[in-house]
This record gives sequence, C-alpha cells and structure tokens, in this order.
Amino acid sequence: MRLPNGYGNISKLPGARRNPWRARKTAGWVIDPESKRSKQTYVTIGYYPSKQAALQALAAYNENPYDIDARNVTFAELYEKWCEKKFEKIAESNIKGYKASYVVCEPLHDMKFGDIKLSHLQGVIDQSDKNPPTLKKVKVLMNQLFDFAVANDVIPKDKHIVDYVEIRAGEQSDKHYRFTNDEVEALWRWSDNNEYVQLILMLIYSGVRPGELFNVKATSVDIDGHYFTIQKGKNDNAVRKVPIHDRTYPFFKHWLSKGNEYLITNRSGRRIDFATQHRTFCNSYWIPVLKEIGIYNYKKENGEIGEHTPDDTRHTFTTMWKEKKLDEAMRRKIQGHSGKGIGEIVYTHYDLQILREELNKL
Repeated sequence: MRLPNGYGNISKLPGARRNPWRARKTAGWVIDPESKRSKQTYVTIGYYPSKQAALQALAAYNENPYDIDARNVTFAELYEKWCEKKFEKIAESNIKGYKASYVVCEPLHDMKFGDIKLSHLQGVIDQSDKNPPTLKKVKVLMNQLFDFAVANDVIPKDKHIVDYVEIRAGEQSDKHYRFTNDEVEALWRWSDNNEYVQLILMLIYSGVRPGELFNVKATSVDIDGHYFTIQKGKNDNAVRKVPIHDRTYPFFKHWLSKGNEYLITNRSGRRIDFATQHRTFCNSYWIPVLKEIGIYNYKKENGEIGEHTPDDTRHTFTTMWKEKKLDEAMRRKIQGHSGKGIGEIVYTHYDLQILREELNKL
C-alpha cells in the first residue's frame, strides 16, 4: 500500500545486514541545482530487522514526533546535560555520590544513549567489584538518566528499562523476610477463629505498610466499592485507593462491623498507633499469634534464626506478586511506590477494578 504524501517511506538496503529495513521521514523539499526541480529530503528514523518493524517505527514517529537528532546523544553527553540541571538543586555530598556512580558506568560513556540495552546496563553491574549499596546508587543514577532521556525525547518511554536491572549480590534484605507459602497457608487455616490472624492476611494481600492500615479510619473504607483509601503517606504516591482482595473482603467487613472510629483497633476498640505503639502491638498480638501457629521463627540463609516482623507482610506481598509474574506497574500503584519512568508517572492510569482483578490473581 502506498503511504500518504509527507508520511515518509521504508526501503530495504542491499547486502547482508542485521537490520536491512530503513525507515525515513520526509524533512522537507529542496531545489535540485541541476534539474531545477524540487525533491524531497529525508531524515532517517532507524534501521530494523523487518519491514513490519520499520512500518511500526514510522507510524509511531508520525503519531508522536520526536527530535531525531537527539537520538545520537551519547551516555556521557546526556549525563553532562542532566548534571547542568540536577546539580543546581542538590548538596555537594550528593553530587559526589552521582559522580562516583558515573565513573562506574564508564563502559557506557561513549555509547549512543538510544543504543543502550538491558544487557549493557546489567553488564556494568555484574562486572563491577563494588558492593551492593554502591551498585544501588549506580542504579539510581541510571534510573534518573533514563527519566531525563524520556522527558527530552532521547528515547521513547517504553525503552525505560532500568527497572529490570538486577543487583544480585546481597539482594536479600537482612531486615525483612517473606512468609513462605506454607506459612501463609497456615495463617489461612487459623483465620476463622482469630481476627488478628485475619489482620496479618489483610496486610499480606493488600501490600500496604502496617502503619498505613492502622491509620485507616472506618469512613475511609468503601466496602461496596471493594477498596480503602490511604489518606496520607511518606510521598505523594502513598496517598491512594487500595483495592481489597476478594479473599480478605470478609475480614474487612468483620472489622468494619465493630463500629469503631478506626478500622483496626486493640481489644478495647481503641486505635493502635503503630508509630508509637509498635512494641506493644508486637508483644500483645503479633508475637503470641505467630508463636501459637508456630511460624514466628524462621531460618535465615546464613543459618541464623530470625523472627518475623510486621513489615515482612509487605515484603511477602511483593514476592508473591513477582512469583506470579503479575504487572509490575500495577504493583507499584497498589503499594504506593513512585513510578519507574516518566511514562508511568504521567501517562498511566489504572481503574480500581483493573487493579483489583490483577490483585485477585494472588
């Protein structure tokens, strides 16, 4: 099919090439000095392995044009442009940290930013002799540069790939250990007769911070709508509506039926202020319940014996979600995390029903 005038074109280049299909966009018209006739000029969008891929790239460009010349900027050049804006707003100690992370990224410095793939980023992490905390800072820098690249049309938003970079060594937290699948099943077996076991499952299957659930008032629960609202949090993303999992829905109804001001209370119907009464809650409810079930203690990877903490519920949610290979952007939305790229922060909006459908796959 003939493409519309001014739309651009695709063509297959001769020879054995990995990406033989070229997509070009019409840039304008010039007068040929010899023939005195006008002719089109083009800018190349990219080279692709198939005709279909080239057509898709051309269509994507026509739908959302970007600065093609910007695609030639290198990692080092983009870093310098990012520094000009970033370093005006942060302390000298943070500047030194970013500069140190940039040095670790030396294999990327001369690469065109648009050519950087996940394997390149992962290679920087895997081949470095730095410790995990340092590598996490390197990943932070990568993430900020990719945000900057998306915002400035250097790469499209779907090429923001930093979220998939893994820091394998030391990745397991010493602070939070998930409840195993067997332990979660044990909680379900005990849930009929103990409302504080129900509370633990409400935390696990909502993914919220324990303090967030304890701060929920009864008026913030829309039981017919199957969600509750977090009214305040540690960042803007923490203020959100959280869907209620179908399996824990009866537990929310039970706690709501008590008629107290706050959804979760102590046995006297009073609020549990998790920030100031953390130890009291653990000694009075958390530890006795888990010890009775027989799942309070667990063995760490180094053989030491640890004790489950309330924050382990949130870690359990995250791990279960990833094991099921569910949508990561939806998980961050439910848990109140910041988006991993400009596209997710600005363009993504999930209806509560869609979030709940994904949640119910746990």
